[in-house]
Amino acid sequence: MSETTPGSGRLAGKVAVITGAASGIGRATATLFVREGARVVCADISGREKQTAADLGESAVGVHVDVADPDAVKRMIATAVEEFGRLDVLFNNAGYGGPRGPLTEFDDDIFDRLVAVNLKSVYLGMKYAIPAMLANGGGSVINTASTAGLVGQKGQAVYAAAKGGVVQMTKSVALDFATRGVRVNAICPGMTWTALAHRGDEGPPPADLIPPQPMKRWGMPEEIAAAALFLAGDESSFVTGTALPVDGGYVAR
Repeated sequence: MSETTPGSGRLAGKVAVITGAASGIGRATATLFVREGARVVCADISGREKQTAADLGESAVGVHVDVADPDAVKRMIATAVEEFGRLDVLFNNAGYGGPRGPLTEFDDDIFDRLVAVNLKSVYLGMKYAIPAMLANGGGSVINTASTAGLVGQKGQAVYAAAKGGVVQMTKSVALDFATRGVRVNAICPGMTWTALAHRGDEGPPPADLIPPQPMKRWGMPEEIAAAALFLAGDESSFVTGTALPVDGGYVAR
């Protein structure tokens, strides 16, 4: 993609908060949003958030955030307003895959962590971001759900329940604010080549590792970021309450 000059682009003048911004889908989205003219708060728990922001230049700041901690989420939203004067977009993207296996073999602590990072974080993000958006006339919330939130997946009962909760929370909050200028949508990625999929291995997907998606390939973080860009910008001004599969046809099978 070509570089965007300051003040131009599809997100020119907008301020966004992105969680899980230091890697994978979050980093790809932060990079794309800055390229398209946004100023971005890069939130992450990894310790790499400030370097991520530095790599993106003066249009980004990094914030260390545990997305399941209400006080940390409040500070994250406050940072956007303090640093850039407003908030237009929240991308609730941070997530935790957890172990796979039958529900009967799950540890209760793992259950709590899966629900906290994947579902409670979305609740907290919207709770504190939406008032900031209303203060400047509205905005766009994008929540990362999953195909696991739309169809059953073996060994994924708890993760699927949390992501299914994200989908239904998205739809309900969209109705709550449909006449107040805040749009709320979810993206449901299919199997995407991020650290959650390849356990931190570098490089492209191996040719012989083909996921069970009709397109017979992995999704890439940049493809999910492109969907987030659409939902963040004015081109999607009549779109709210949707759960958009970006999944190579997985849900359509």
